[in-house]
Amino acid sequence: MKWIASLAALTCIETIMAYNRRSKLITQGIPRSPNRAMLRAVGFGDRDFEKPIVGVANGHSTMNPCNAGIQPLVDRAMDALKSAGAMPQVFGFPTVTDGIGMGTEGMKYSLVSREVIADSIEVAVQGQLMDGVVCVGGCDKNMPGSMMAMARINVPGIFVYAGTILPGQWKGQALTIVSPFEAVGAFTAGKMSKEDYDGIERNACPSVGACGGQYTANTMSSSFEALGMSLLGSSQMASPDAEKADSAAESARVLVNAIKHDLKPRDIITRNAIENAISLVMATGGSTNAVLHYLAIASAAGVEWTIDDFERIRKRVPVLCNLKPSGQYVAVDFHRAGGVPQVLKILLDHGVLHGDCVTITGRTVAEELEDIPPEPRADQDVIRPWSKPMYAHGHLAILRGNLAPEGCVAKITGLKNPSITGPARVFDSEPQAMDAILAERIKAGDVIVIRYEGPKGGPGMQEMLAPTSALIGQGLGESVGLITDGRFSGGTWGMVVGHVAPEAFVGGTIALIREGDSITIDANKLLIQLNVADDELAKRRAQWKPPAPRYTQGVMAKYLRNVSTASKGAITDGDVA
Repeated sequence: MKWIASLAALTCIETIMAYNRRSKLITQGIPRSPNRAMLRAVGFGDRDFEKPIVGVANGHSTMNPCNAGIQPLVDRAMDALKSAGAMPQVFGFPTVTDGIGMGTEGMKYSLVSREVIADSIEVAVQGQLMDGVVCVGGCDKNMPGSMMAMARINVPGIFVYAGTILPGQWKGQALTIVSPFEAVGAFTAGKMSKEDYDGIERNACPSVGACGGQYTANTMSSSFEALGMSLLGSSQMASPDAEKADSAAESARVLVNAIKHDLKPRDIITRNAIENAISLVMATGGSTNAVLHYLAIASAAGVEWTIDDFERIRKRVPVLCNLKPSGQYVAVDFHRAGGVPQVLKILLDHGVLHGDCVTITGRTVAEELEDIPPEPRADQDVIRPWSKPMYAHGHLAILRGNLAPEGCVAKITGLKNPSITGPARVFDSEPQAMDAILAERIKAGDVIVIRYEGPKGGPGMQEMLAPTSALIGQGLGESVGLITDGRFSGGTWGMVVGHVAPEAFVGGTIALIREGDSITIDANKLLIQLNVADDELAKRRAQWKPPAPRYTQGVMAKYLRNVSTASKGAITDGDVA
């Protein structure tokens, strides 16, 4: 009789699990579970057990403007979920803000936080067997971390972006978060007054919301519209505006409908959908970080995708948008000009968008774009027509050569001459390079090398916004090259090459460069080359020894042990090679 009792208990547990995941009533006659008792303590009544349990992953934080406006969006989403017949359950995830950590040891935690966010959401949703999830995030790693989690767990999900910041103003100049970083270089070079330096710093961030140019946060949020995992037209709204909260409520209603129809992330995140997302990134002049993040998202979704796919798309998609950092306008201007829907319609009409991809609404991309005009409005210069692009081809080029046999990423728009050959100025960390730049030891024609800042070497692959912005401020953006096994902010532009792989920490060629070596960066030829003979490089390799890890315990040490190469997305749950 004992085995019969055990079987009955097992059947009860399995039925409860099916109910919790699929929102089905517990089979009549089976005793109520203790699980119900715990849910009653958080507000469930008898009829609530019939409703889908929807997690609301809340990235609210008062530590940064990107996430400080999230709570009102979560509140609206919670109310909408209840009205639509769901039982919303909120939980939090941590966030690290690049703009605050930039140039400090804290910046190394930024990319690591992408993995922590993904793991946190996976644990919460899977651990409580939720039927769906609304992810609400603002800063750079909130987006890919949330999308990786939704792709892994594969229950119905939608992403709600916290919205962009309003632009700052100083003496008639529109400001973004990059403005103070560039002001550092201009001020130290004697090209800016103290009054203007202080004025820019005090006025750059006037509201809540994520950085206002087509930097990483706005790049990833806008690409999620193209991917089909966010509502069309929602990503470039200003965080303080009422329409942003309205879109959060509508997102919640759409998710409940997706749950009813069992529409899951892996039904949406296909290879063609990722092609759509990257086409949007190219057309808008988006961040280099999109390369890293979409490699990771594709891996989480089980989609075959490599670094060379970005180059394939770059060749067929022009840059249509005149957006910062290399253009003139900010996200709110983009939104007013027609935003992502207008760009997608142009791409669709010219055969570089897969219109048959399904979106979270259950409608296809083409159906969602039916009412969008084929051409951008003539009274604006933010979105260019296909016949008059900013650049004929995309801006994120994949370079290869003996310096990066696995590939690396160059942002090549806005440059008069995207090639340089010059002497290497070698630094084994970002702070060392920054000190040299501020001391004006870098001259036109130099090629700065910042190494041991890769996924393992940093660890964490910190961004190089401070040195690149300082170079821009000093007027060296066009005449100095910079290569790194770290990465760049979405706000970076200039002769810069990041994600060099293999990285220095594992003995990549970048570790073998010596001061004064000749380096060639040629975006036209997709080449990055250390102009040193093979036999000399072999001698240097034989002499090279791996450095001691910078962290030996805690989250950074775990990350170092598990993280893959940048050419595979710097992921921690796949191939570490």
